Amino acid sequence: MMASSVPAPSGGPKQKLFSTDFLASKWAKLFFLVVGLQALICVAFESYVFGRFQFSLVYQSDKDLSDRLKSQYRTIPTFLTLFIFGFLYILLLAWDALRLKNTIQIIGLCVANLAIFVYAILQIDQIDQSIDKLLKGNALKPDEQDRNVWLLCKPFLIAVPAVVGVVTVVMGAIAYQLYREFAWDILKQIGADYRMKKRFLHYQIYIALLKFDFFFFLGFTVQFLVIVNGVKDFELGLHVAAIPITIAILLCAAFFTRRENRIGVCFVILTYFGGLAYFFFKLVRIYQPGHSQDYDAVRRSLTAFAVLTILLIILTIINAFICMNNFGAGLKSHLRRPKGPDPEKEDANSYQMNDQKPALPSRMTID
Repeated sequence: MMASSVPAPSGGPKQKLFSTDFLASKWAKLFFLVVGLQALICVAFESYVFGRFQFSLVYQSDKDLSDRLKSQYRTIPTFLTLFIFGFLYILLLAWDALRLKNTIQIIGLCVANLAIFVYAILQIDQIDQSIDKLLKGNALKPDEQDRNVWLLCKPFLIAVPAVVGVVTVVMGAIAYQLYREFAWDILKQIGADYRMKKRFLHYQIYIALLKFDFFFFLGFTVQFLVIVNGVKDFELGLHVAAIPITIAILLCAAFFTRRENRIGVCFVILTYFGGLAYFFFKLVRIYQPGHSQDYDAVRRSLTAFAVLTILLIILTIINAFICMNNFGAGLKSHLRRPKGPDPEKEDANSYQMNDQKPALPSRMTID
């Protein structure tokens, strides 16, 4: 009796965008669970602080408030908004990284969580100063509980960086396991060519940087628009318009790099240099005499966001040049999704062909 050989499947079916198949792995499931619990716990703590703070305020019209008190009024709501956006964005990027099995993005998430840890520490002193200024400005209710709102909020504000710090360490440990787990999948996609794997690594780093650029740029812009006073209408309009423009530039950056369009990538790099100049200008303006008083409520957090964004833009520019240098070396064919028939259907056809015309045996068989 002779056994016919059946060709091995050329690959699994395409993964759907909202599929949860990527959570089948133990480490992927644990990573996503840890990030989700962090978001749930920290947002709950920040929400309590926000509610307690808002309940203690004496509401006054903008005409009755000085510019400095206006900024202090908005500090805690802005912090809460940024934290909610930050934790949910990290959760979204975790889902995206696990779905794409992007090890670089998972490592980037650990670094981003570390940045949020620093930001959570900065907010403690920032909110303490805001409440103190509101207390001196008689902007809090006269009840003893409302006057002591800082003592009620302090334990929750300290708990947030504690939770984020522990989660960052756990994420790092799980990221190592995911790195080992995803290494084989990358090998199957790219092959054993060391130079091709290196090109693919640069591409992954670049795409991950674009996603984190968006978060830190938006975080800086939200704080600037909501809290900073004394901004002219023209400058305010430019900041609002910069948000959709930035999203369009980042999407174009990924598209042009994937298509290996040199002209498009060069244009995007020019916009990076424009963004770099803008953040250097803002960093100087935060401490410039005559303007520094407008940034009192969020000086430290804005400085942290500006510095991190500058570093990210520099890294993005470097990786953009590296990716452009890799154009024409064969990576494009690996990045493009196959447009042929579904591999599963090909496998089914191969079975039918073998039924009609048995393939030659791959080795000797014994009856």
